[in-house]
Amino acid sequence: MINLKARFSVTMYDTRIDIYHANVNEGLSKHEHLYSHLTVCHAGSIIVRKEGRELIMTKNTQPVNLTANEWHEIEALEDGTVFVNVFSEGKY
Repeated sequence: MINLKARFSVTMYDTRIDIYHANVNEGLSKHEHLYSHLTVCHAGSIIVRKEGRELIMTKNTQPVNLTANEWHEIEALEDGTVFVNVFSEGKY
């Protein structure tokens, strides 16, 4: 998988929003954080993998909370996919 950097990153009121534009086989490889974050798919589709679990997300999928200190990865399944990660900054 090709690891992405956020296309746009915005912070407002201590909340950071990272917006990713991805094509097939691009995303965020296996990693973990000290903080939890919300993931939302706005266009195309992604697969979110955690230990023992996988979830395919589209624009119609409810946002998912990825728990702190648990590995996860996010991979685009379609060209033109847009997904967003939202988290609180400066509290960890």
